[in-house]
Amino acid sequence: MNKSKKGISNWLLLGGVVILSALPLVIARNAEFAGADDKAAKAVTEVQPGYKPWFQPLMQVPSCEVQTFLFASQAALGAGVLGYLIGLSKGRTERRNHHEDAD
Repeated sequence: MNKSKKGISNWLLLGGVVILSALPLVIARNAEFAGADDKAAKAVTEVQPGYKPWFQPLMQVPSCEVQTFLFASQAALGAGVLGYLIGLSKGRTERRNHHEDAD
C-alpha cells in the first residue's frame, strides 16, 4: 500500500472513531450515563440498608459525564499501552527473524 492510500485510510479510521464516539451522545441526548458502580451501590443498599462501604473515593467528580470521561480515558490509555507493547514485541520478533535470515 502506498503512502497516500495509507494516509487516507488513517484519516478515514480516525473519522470513524470520532463518529462512533459522538453518535451515542447525539442519539441519546437525555440519557443518564450512570455507571455500574452506582447501580451496584443501590442494589447493595436495597438488600442490606445498614451497609457501610469499606473505602471512600479519593475524589468526587462533579457529574456522571465527567466520571464516564475519566473511565473512558483510562481505558483508552490502557489500550494504547497494551497496543504499544504488542507492537513492540511483534517488531522485535520480526527484526530477530530478519536478522537470522540474513545470517
